[in-house]
Amino acid sequence: MTTYKEISGKQVKNYSSDPANDAEGQVWYNSTSGTFKSVLSVGAWSSGGNMASAKRFLAGAGTQIAGLAFGGQPIPTNPSEEYNGSGWSTGGNMTSARCYLAGCGTQTAALAFGGNSGGPIDALTEEYDGSSWSEVGDLNTARAYLAGMGTQTAALAAGGRDGPSTLQAVTEEYNGTSWTEQNDMSTARRMLAGAGTQTAGLVFGGGTPNSDATEEYDGTSWTAGGTMNTARRYLGGFGIQTSAIAIGGSNTVPATALTTVESYDGSTWTTSPASLATGRGGPAAAGNTTAGLAIGGFNPDFGTAISATEEYNFSATVTTGAAWASGGNLIDARRYISGFGTQTAALGFGGFSPGAVGNTESYDGTSWTEVNNLGTASYGKGAAGTQTAGLAFGGSPGVSESWDGTNWTASPALNTDRRVFGSAGLQTAALAFGGRPEPSTSAATEEWNGSSWTAGGALNTARRNNSGAGTQTAALGFGGYAEPGGGLTGATEEYDGSSWTTSPGTMNTARMAMATNVYGTQSLALAYAGTPPATAATESWNGTSWITSANMATARGQLGGAGTNDTSALAFGGTPPTGTDATEEFTGETSAVNVKTLTTS
Repeated sequence: MTTYKEISGKQVKNYSSDPANDAEGQVWYNSTSGTFKSVLSVGAWSSGGNMASAKRFLAGAGTQIAGLAFGGQPIPTNPSEEYNGSGWSTGGNMTSARCYLAGCGTQTAALAFGGNSGGPIDALTEEYDGSSWSEVGDLNTARAYLAGMGTQTAALAAGGRDGPSTLQAVTEEYNGTSWTEQNDMSTARRMLAGAGTQTAGLVFGGGTPNSDATEEYDGTSWTAGGTMNTARRYLGGFGIQTSAIAIGGSNTVPATALTTVESYDGSTWTTSPASLATGRGGPAAAGNTTAGLAIGGFNPDFGTAISATEEYNFSATVTTGAAWASGGNLIDARRYISGFGTQTAALGFGGFSPGAVGNTESYDGTSWTEVNNLGTASYGKGAAGTQTAGLAFGGSPGVSESWDGTNWTASPALNTDRRVFGSAGLQTAALAFGGRPEPSTSAATEEWNGSSWTAGGALNTARRNNSGAGTQTAALGFGGYAEPGGGLTGATEEYDGSSWTTSPGTMNTARMAMATNVYGTQSLALAYAGTPPATAATESWNGTSWITSANMATARGQLGGAGTNDTSALAFGGTPPTGTDATEEFTGETSAVNVKTLTTS
């Protein structure tokens, strides 16, 4: 009888516990459970970072680790967003705002064509170079709701609608300069999806009515392919002609979003057991059949755009997306609360409920416990340090106090009385910057050496309700309400211990009164929630740019935060309502090998 070693060239190993990084297909015996196990590939969806703004009927291009989304609505829009494998950052704006368009190519060489800007149907084509869009040769037939595939210099446009009810079968090829009409599709349709290349293209689904038809393009003409299991329109797709994925869509009137996913092998469609977590119609899509993206769309119905992104992976590694989960509620609901520490060892203090409060609570990763109060009730304070050695400073009123793990002790106050400002550092080396010394907004920075405050370098942009993270000599300041002129800002500055430098990386969502992991670093920080209006948006800082992440469950501002990096954080309190006791815990993306127990069935 042939042995496993003769087949695979490897012996069956014996382990008392499952290995962390064994190769796909390797079989071992787990002596503790008494079972044979192996690592197997599986298809699965996981949460990616949310888009900066909710959009439907947008277009996509690129790969899972270098994706691009552009256009869309609720109203025709022109911003682009770029995906890095975990979240989104701001890209260049298109020259023309539009929705119902098609796209193809890569993140640094994309093509956008067709669509609708709210008036006549568009023939406009634009090229993206990784930073900016430029207009190039128009389609010969203006249309919206069309499918696109290929590259920036060898693209294919198929189907669509060129008026209120006129369906199109028109096919056009782009050579990097101009479009040329080719043989029509067999069936005119709109709201369809596409995949593949200019010489090996694939279109599927669409309407109206809902279609299950597939057509394959060989560079000259179209032929019928396998029939989809679920007829639908408003769907998305990615991959190649012989290995494609169809996602979401709708097959009802009025339109409702589907979670259905199907895979195509070049002849047959198979319904995947790996459904989308979030049903979506009118999404953008990017990637291939081993690593794809589902981007935005509408859910649950035509009128509600979403920002959710999901990642598809067919891999021996199972990915769990970043997410917020409910933690233990604060004992005392409040807003303008401050905090420091880690997700499993945090301190929350002060706040407004109504009026200033001195209540202090300690968090152990599960629940809050009342501990000794601040000596002076106050709100909007700066914070630095850990659960056992921290500093509270400024606020209203502007007293400073030091925390030793048990008691608060009076400490010298800031030289400039201020509240709702950015802070960073440790108990013996803290930093305060910006804020609101009534009635103005400040750019001033102060440094704490453990015994006194001295002036540091001024921010380049005066602001209040701003946030910060890092240390006294390597700090990060961001967001807030800027002066002069007024207005929310997403501007980011870095402090080197003596002066601030404005970073080219700005937040995707300008806001104030957000929370952050004060105990984080200059190169790994997390910012979450904020106002106005109250938002649940989360962004992580990688040292260069802000990338969107998983949204919080509850939109709010004027809250407290704690954490050490961009993968672990705590959010507590805030508003609305006037003061909340809600706590949420953030866990970054994780991955693990897909270990399966082998059976005879």
